[in-house]
Amino acid sequence: MVAIRHEKPSDIAAREALLDLAYGAVRLTKPSERLRTGRRPADGLSFVAIEQGAVVGTVRLWEVSVGPDCPTLLLGPLAVHPDHRNRGIGSALMRRALREAGRRAHRAVLLVGDASYYGRFGFSAGQTAGLWLPGLAERHRLLSHEFVPGALDGVRGAIRAPKRRLRTPLEAVLAGLARPPKPLAA
Repeated sequence: MVAIRHEKPSDIAAREALLDLAYGAVRLTKPSERLRTGRRPADGLSFVAIEQGAVVGTVRLWEVSVGPDCPTLLLGPLAVHPDHRNRGIGSALMRRALREAGRRAHRAVLLVGDASYYGRFGFSAGQTAGLWLPGLAERHRLLSHEFVPGALDGVRGAIRAPKRRLRTPLEAVLAGLARPPKPLAA
């Protein structure tokens, strides 16, 4: 039986291994990853799916700003271990993450993904035409879900990290939020 719970520090290594398996090294080059590097997810909005003591799924939400100063969340990455797919684990993680974000009075969530999958959770590109994520080539994949109808009405501009001090790369590695750089080849 699969249980969805808040992520714990002891889950970090298993989560990172799962993300590597699900997305490969290319995940670290994605525009949305640049917003996450060196930062912690939004408080209380990191979840894992556990089966027989192992992490088999993960989803996290991150605080971002859009336009001049519209706080919102960025969801991702969502991943389920290949051996556990097509069992509703990803859907359960999404429902839990969205329920918690709404309960915490967030106004909207953004993500980069396929509308055919995320549409069932209320995501669409309808409110994202005026938004852009630096480096994202496939703008049709930028989707939003509003908890407050009209929360993104008229919002235009770049999606960026909130204006807070970001950790240095070394601080991020020490805090378990990033991987150490690979050694240079000799």
